[in-house]
Amino acid sequence: EEEFKWLLQEEVHAVLRQLQDILKEASHRFALPSSGGAVRQENFVLSTSGTDQVKGVLTLQGDALCQADVNLKMPRNNQLLHFAFREDKQWKLQQIQDARNHVNQAIYLLMNRDVNYQFRTGSEVLKLMDAVMLQLSRARNRLTTPATLTLPEIASSGLTKMFTPVLPPDILVNFYINLNKLCLTVYQLHVLQPSTTKNFKPAGGSILHSPGAMFEFGSQRYEVSQVHKVECVVPWLNDALVFFTVSLQLCQQLKDKISVFSSYWNYRPY
Repeated sequence: EEEFKWLLQEEVHAVLRQLQDILKEASHRFALPSSGGAVRQENFVLSTSGTDQVKGVLTLQGDALCQADVNLKMPRNNQLLHFAFREDKQWKLQQIQDARNHVNQAIYLLMNRDVNYQFRTGSEVLKLMDAVMLQLSRARNRLTTPATLTLPEIASSGLTKMFTPVLPPDILVNFYINLNKLCLTVYQLHVLQPSTTKNFKPAGGSILHSPGAMFEFGSQRYEVSQVHKVECVVPWLNDALVFFTVSLQLCQQLKDKISVFSSYWNYRPY
């Protein structure tokens, strides 16, 4: 019983302090402009293990893609297309915003139980750990699981209006985060003529659509003819994912200790 009291009064707070320190480091990775200061811009070169039909440089500033400079080699005529963000435009990466918000929510939960707070039961600690782990799991999932989109959703996205010169109607683009990578997908399309004998079957939502996927946009039907995916590693996203993993492990270890004591003393936490 004395050991269990010591665990509740001393060790729990030690773990909470450790978690706060780790998550503050994670939060700093998702840096936002401080008052009077600005988040530095980082340039990343897009690369792929396959063809070199798409090349480019992306400029990331916190949760905003503030510049994209892309070259696309069109296979049918070897024409080289160049398009870049308009100077007055930047693209907010919702995945980064959401992950940061979940981290800050986890920190808030931990700070609500300061060093003077007295935990009286194992149940209290388990509920706190569950709440923190939920926020951390959501933060991690936002980075590891990009949104599924239909091709019409990509076509009508504000992203298509970001570029100068204007994207041709047979090109679609999409940016997303996948783990520690910032990815660009370029879809080349061809128009399906009304006389086509192909059975039109519109594609559903997906993270990455394959050649042959069909969709209708406006009054026109299209088919994806080629897909190019290029990406760049963002080191601080990797740091954040490591911090999430370590924090989740710490939470689980504390839960396991509480559960061992609870079952030993025939104590029921719920």
